[in-house]
Amino acid sequence: MILKVLDFRYGMEDIKAKVQQHTSGLLDARLYAQSAVLLPLLKEDNGILSLLFEVRSCNLKTQPGEICFPGGRLQPGDRSVKEAALRETCEELGLDPDSVEIWGGLDILVTPFRQVIYPFVGLLREPQNIRPNPLEVEEVFTAPLDRLLSLTPEYHEITLQVQPPEDFPFDKIPHGRQYPWRRASWPELFYEFEERIIWGLTARLLQHFLAIIKSDMYGFI
Repeated sequence: MILKVLDFRYGMEDIKAKVQQHTSGLLDARLYAQSAVLLPLLKEDNGILSLLFEVRSCNLKTQPGEICFPGGRLQPGDRSVKEAALRETCEELGLDPDSVEIWGGLDILVTPFRQVIYPFVGLLREPQNIRPNPLEVEEVFTAPLDRLLSLTPEYHEITLQVQPPEDFPFDKIPHGRQYPWRRASWPELFYEFEERIIWGLTARLLQHFLAIIKSDMYGFI
């Protein structure tokens, strides 16, 4: 009976065409804060390859003083998430776009906190020209990649639990207020580097990047 009703309004070929024309994306993407970040590599004066980190300005409303990678929210004028990562990096480090070489993207990180992070890895070709924006960046520091590869992060988990509001229609679901809502665990990693603590999403992205390097590494030069 349901199929007959559907066929009356929409032919099977019409439905097929609509599905085939649809471009897959993130369901309810408008509800998520979407950001792009860059994990920026650079060569030190001694030739060592290092990863650059930022310390967020203490005047920022969110996560002041915490360690992060350059990046930020996608803007309407951004033609792609890659362009957003480049724009944010240049704004925060005071660099010219031509001096930043983006190599490629890492896995997209979707958090339980309505965040979608698009991470990229690239090279800062003119690190001597870095001029951090004091409105956003307290300071920058670098960590040799070989040192980071030797670190083992401290691992913890936090529990995420559903808490429906009082006006939730409990009468419309099985077991009402006793409904067995699922719980979820979210990993929290902590890297310690020269008395600095790298944690949160920055640590997750760092671990992911290092794992990619280690996955096909028989020796690091």
